[in-house]
Amino acid sequence: MSKRFVYQIVGAFVLAIIIGLIFGERASYVQPLGDLFLNLIKFIIVPLILSTIIVGVTSAGDVKKLGRLGGKTISYYLVTSFAAISIGLVVAYIISPGTGLDVTVEEEASAPETQSVIDTILNIIPTNPIESLATGNILQIIFFAIFLGIGIKLVGEKARPVERFFEGLAEIMYKITGLVMKLVPIGIFGLLAPIVGEYGAAVLLPLIKLILAVLIACIIHAAVVYSIGVKSLGKLSPVQFFKGIFPAATVAFSTCSSSGTLPVTMKNTQENLGVSKDTSSFVLPLGATINMDGTAIYQGVAVVFIAQYFGESLSFAQILTVALIATLASIGTAGVPGAGMVMLTMVLAAVNLPLEGIALIAGVDRILDMMRTSVNVMGDASASVVVDASEKKHDAQAA
Repeated sequence: MSKRFVYQIVGAFVLAIIIGLIFGERASYVQPLGDLFLNLIKFIIVPLILSTIIVGVTSAGDVKKLGRLGGKTISYYLVTSFAAISIGLVVAYIISPGTGLDVTVEEEASAPETQSVIDTILNIIPTNPIESLATGNILQIIFFAIFLGIGIKLVGEKARPVERFFEGLAEIMYKITGLVMKLVPIGIFGLLAPIVGEYGAAVLLPLIKLILAVLIACIIHAAVVYSIGVKSLGKLSPVQFFKGIFPAATVAFSTCSSSGTLPVTMKNTQENLGVSKDTSSFVLPLGATINMDGTAIYQGVAVVFIAQYFGESLSFAQILTVALIATLASIGTAGVPGAGMVMLTMVLAAVNLPLEGIALIAGVDRILDMMRTSVNVMGDASASVVVDASEKKHDAQAA
């Protein structure tokens, strides 16, 4: 990643804020630039995930290694998610974003539809893999790709043509991703300027303490937890890590989509952070659907914010409940649209707080979503660094 490219991204970011503040809602005229970039990203997501996971599985050598990769990945995600919700709660209690707030809840919030854990697990298994590919159901695509890869390994020599096909497809998708990456600054400008123009300072000021609490918690989590993880477990300089993942983090900030940022994340981790394709092609798609550190931070801050607004005090048992549910729900609500709001509903119901509190946050949820998605993507990247270092160490000891 060249310095020139970083400067282009930063320049697009700053220019988008300036244009949004000056032109207000008229900044929406540049929205087609953002839509063009998003469509290009969506265009490469499905074939990229399918081919890279299949190649990752076939390159793993055996099912035992695949299970080891999965165990390390999910364990890391759960630990960092618990750390995230804890940091969110602590920062929220220090800043107290819900005290002295003069905002009226204008409408009664309705709970989004949620699924039971059993239904969520069953829905991971596609009844029609072609439909999953057509609709872009990421978890089902991952399931299909893993089993297709395992099947290729079990068949052996007769399946080599199929294996070579997906290896070729993966290389093609990497090249296309590189071409799309060149448009990142244009995409960021087209996506961010209309958002700044729509919200402006007037909408943000009443809830500025809430926004600051989420921002501070996100910065602390990234600077402390990820730095410790990549330094101690991944043997990588934190400065190099954040510099390497910077383009993906800015795309995540603009798109509010971990899955949508996935092609950029994969390219950054492989080229800038030195993570092998075998590891990144397995860890990152999984993380884009189940790892929600930023969302966990949002849960902690939001629960304290709503409790303070309604004058409720949370007991230690309730705080512990919030931490546990938010950590587990980050995997349990995988693949559900608007997962952050679904998780928040579950957490509020668990500690008997009014669901109407969701309406308080709804006005600035897009701003909060931008911050939490950036952290989600950085968390995925840190996991790929840590797991890859662990696998390389394992391979060296086995040799």
